[in-house]
Amino acid sequence: MVPVVVSLPAGHVWLRVADSSWHDPLDVSWARRSGGRWNPAGSFGVLYLNEDLDTARAQIAALLEPWPAHPEDLREDAPFVLVMARLPIRQRVADALSDRGVEALGLPLTYPLDEAGRTIAHEVCQPIGGAVHESGLRGVWYRSAKASHSGAHELAWFPVEGGRAPRKVGDAVSFRRWWEARDLGQLVAREEAGPR
Repeated sequence: MVPVVVSLPAGHVWLRVADSSWHDPLDVSWARRSGGRWNPAGSFGVLYLNEDLDTARAQIAALLEPWPAHPEDLREDAPFVLVMARLPIRQRVADALSDRGVEALGLPLTYPLDEAGRTIAHEVCQPIGGAVHESGLRGVWYRSAKASHSGAHELAWFPVEGGRAPRKVGDAVSFRRWWEARDLGQLVAREEAGPR
């Protein structure tokens, strides 16, 4: 496997849907212990991020899918806050957005779905994420499996131990405020919203 390598946009504000009770929503130790789409349990730390508000909203819709509640039913004090962060500059990651990138990782062109229309399991992606991590790349930028619309992207970012940490942008935003926002400009001060 030889991944297609891309650079993350400098200054982009990445989004993390977090529980308001989490002490540090940018901590990767939980993902290290429990695993996720691109890392097996007990392997390495990953910070799972959304590229934009629509993709973050899709995370909530997917989370509530087994329940009779809809996101619009949740109150202002629902525990799903939005944390915004910028990553260190010059981050090179594996491309799982383009057809070429997906194919280079050994995934079907239909990713995040298989040829039968089912979501590809974490167990398929985890060894790929492990190989990308071992290669020294800083993550996998991928098509979201949570969102039904194309163009929804997520990032599995692999921090370097002792390296630069993500920088929070503003404070955590309460659920109703970020859910109803038209764009990030409504959530952060103008000087923090743009690229740096």
